Amino acid sequence: MNSYGTLFRISTFGESHGPAIGVIIDGCPAGLTIDLNFIQSELDRRKPGQSKITTQRKEDDSFKILSGVFEGKSTGTPIAITIENQDQRSKDYSHIQNTFRPSHADYTYESKYGVRDYRGGGRSSARETAARVAAGAIAKLLLKQVGIEINAYVSQVGELKAPHYTQLDLNKTEDNIIRCPDVSIAEKMISLIDQVRLARDTIGGVVTCVIKNTPVGLGEPVFDKLHAEIGKAMLSINAVKGFEYGSGFDGITLRGSQHNDEFYNDGNKIRTKTNFSGGIQGGISNGEDIYFNVAFKPVATIMKDQPSVDKDGNETIVSGKGRHDPCVVPRAVPIVEAMAALVIADFLLRSKSSKI
Repeated sequence: MNSYGTLFRISTFGESHGPAIGVIIDGCPAGLTIDLNFIQSELDRRKPGQSKITTQRKEDDSFKILSGVFEGKSTGTPIAITIENQDQRSKDYSHIQNTFRPSHADYTYESKYGVRDYRGGGRSSARETAARVAAGAIAKLLLKQVGIEINAYVSQVGELKAPHYTQLDLNKTEDNIIRCPDVSIAEKMISLIDQVRLARDTIGGVVTCVIKNTPVGLGEPVFDKLHAEIGKAMLSINAVKGFEYGSGFDGITLRGSQHNDEFYNDGNKIRTKTNFSGGIQGGISNGEDIYFNVAFKPVATIMKDQPSVDKDGNETIVSGKGRHDPCVVPRAVPIVEAMAALVIADFLLRSKSSKI
């Protein structure tokens, strides 16, 4: 599927080396002020060529709104956005026209469809996520109306970890090229990624996301639990290998008496003393911070020769070419935020039909 959402629904289109990529947003309420500068700023956070630790492909990622906006406000009709591709180097991929790159989607796409766009991975390329970020920016504008804030940051690269988000000033996330709000850890992360880049290799990491001021009641019973939908959204992002929310896997080391989040009355507002639940209980938001971690694998394309096979099963050697991120997490931060915003915006609209 190339679509996501129930009421606030997006459909993306385009390939890495095609003329353009884009998104159609259906279900955005009418009357929302569409801040063009904000949308562009979100795309700028994701675009390639930002620093020495990201791919050097140069894309302005300037966008055009084709429909659904009149005199600066949404009309309630589908919003169509396109982003032109400007810096394609298709010749960089001619050597893999009949060869499968290790840990890429080449083999699976070829097997499923019988044909594939080998130029930069085509539809399987992370280039597609720019369309998600554009849609996510509009979702963020909608959420801003009700005070919901979404902030993601790089919390780990390799073995280097930042402290828990409650010990960090998330306003400092954009202060460095790695997007880690802990300055000392950020410097070590940047140094590590640069070492890996010079060694013609790649490395993975973790993006942590925090959603604040979510109202109580977002999420649906059983199959559309809020954390299940957030997990699905995150796992749909390229290179993601893991998702956990709240205490996550660390929660198994605690006893129930330690892990339970006790309720208390805080000025006529029911809250919890701890937040191992990650702001979600029974699949429904409880008003506390929603926080989760998204694990990204090392980028599959490395600038080293690797053994593989071609379409006919013959053994061959694949040489790494093109322009690729040595570590994807700095540019993944706005993508994680965008997908989180799309999930929350959709559930926010759905919640309005939950009771009279």
